[in-house]
Amino acid sequence: MKQQVKFYVAGLVLLFAALQGTAQDLHFSQFFNSPLTTNPANTGFIPDGNYRVGINYRNQWASIPVPYKTMSAFGDFQLFRDRLEYGWVGVGGVILRDQAGSGNLTSTKVYGSVAYHQLLGQSSLLSLGFNVGSANKRVDLAKLTFGDQWNGKFFDSDLPTAEPITQSKVNYFDMQVGMNYAYFPTDNIYVNGGFSVQHVNKPHESFYEGNNQIDRRYIGFLNGIFKLNDQVILNPAAYYTRQAGSRELVMGTNAAYNLSGDGTKQVFGGAYYRLNDAFIFLVGYEISKVRMMFSYDVTASNLAVSNGRRGAYEIGIVYTGLYPNRSFSSARRATLCPSF
Repeated sequence: MKQQVKFYVAGLVLLFAALQGTAQDLHFSQFFNSPLTTNPANTGFIPDGNYRVGINYRNQWASIPVPYKTMSAFGDFQLFRDRLEYGWVGVGGVILRDQAGSGNLTSTKVYGSVAYHQLLGQSSLLSLGFNVGSANKRVDLAKLTFGDQWNGKFFDSDLPTAEPITQSKVNYFDMQVGMNYAYFPTDNIYVNGGFSVQHVNKPHESFYEGNNQIDRRYIGFLNGIFKLNDQVILNPAAYYTRQAGSRELVMGTNAAYNLSGDGTKQVFGGAYYRLNDAFIFLVGYEISKVRMMFSYDVTASNLAVSNGRRGAYEIGIVYTGLYPNRSFSSARRATLCPSF
């Protein structure tokens, strides 16, 4: 009973934060497999291909009565790569959907993004991008109970509440901007970093009275790809984000092992750490440019006492393709990052 009360109180706190619109945005532990939500400058920024499509699914806190579920689907591709001698344009889109708590707090977001990528000589690339879209948030008020509905034994939804909720859904326009820089001096070394700002227009979002605005979210990342030999590629990465009073830092690495001579079959393994929150363990497999990854967050914070260290599991699937009959000038490389 005490355990259930803990989960219920925790759920109320999280729901209240979400209703107020001040909670941290949706995110994935596999941020590298959700490129368009990490930075709009990643649109068409595909070092080992010309187009890609992907899906992500996250199930968080399955040990509580109603888990938090986040899903996304995205696609992007390169334009004018055969017309622009030292650059190209990226175009793409992403759909996000999140459902949280017993009140079915649901977020649905749809974004379209554009980016321009400019080669700086033979060994570096600068990218600038933005996206715009529409967001919708709704909650089922009939499934919620509040503090003033406690009757001394349990929360009674038949009791009146003074909670000042004025609407059960909100819609708003949203915009993000970002930039990336990549450096690839040899076929075995690739390093890139980026910075983006989400909610540039600070849209209004609240189920309550008032004029609540979503704070801007700042995201930075650093990524490396190093080919150690014909069998192993190492991929260290770091990700940092800040929004209002929330901060998140993720650091770690994964490695790819070549199972076939041409690299069409690869196996992945790695580990990351989200500061003061969780250890993230990852495994994956790639066959014919379809990469499938599974990760699990093991709670390392004080919440581990309540959830038994059962944090979240996540699935990411990305397909990367190459255009047929490509033609590149001698000044351009077909792929920019190390590959088998």
